[in-house]
Amino acid sequence: MKKLVTITAEPIDEPALLSQRVMSQGMGAVVCFLGVVRGTEGNASISALEYEVFQSMAEHQINLLLDEAARRWPIESVRLVHRVGLVKANEPSLWVEVVAPHRGEAFAACQWLIDELKRVVPIWKKPVIGNT
Repeated sequence: MKKLVTITAEPIDEPALLSQRVMSQGMGAVVCFLGVVRGTEGNASISALEYEVFQSMAEHQINLLLDEAARRWPIESVRLVHRVGLVKANEPSLWVEVVAPHRGEAFAACQWLIDELKRVVPIWKKPVIGNT
């Protein structure tokens, strides 16, 4: 399985990521997920989320998750970009692309990856109230 993991303070450029997709002829499904910062956290209005990361451990944990996903589903590739630092409301903080032979496998793998990412990867978010 091909994999690419990027943790960056730079904005996520989805059009550029989409233009860089490479997949073989045997693949019939591409699932892309774009996670966007909401303007609320709980019942409070927020202007942004501040993401902090333990970089080396986060990359290690994400790669373990990608390896596990490859054992569970016949995935050709996964690309994952997580933004850190200050991410304003309505801006993307996470982009995931899963390429697999069929849509069911691609959707299942993508959802599992996102759920596990949030559960085990050392990336923390803090709401920012007020103008940024």
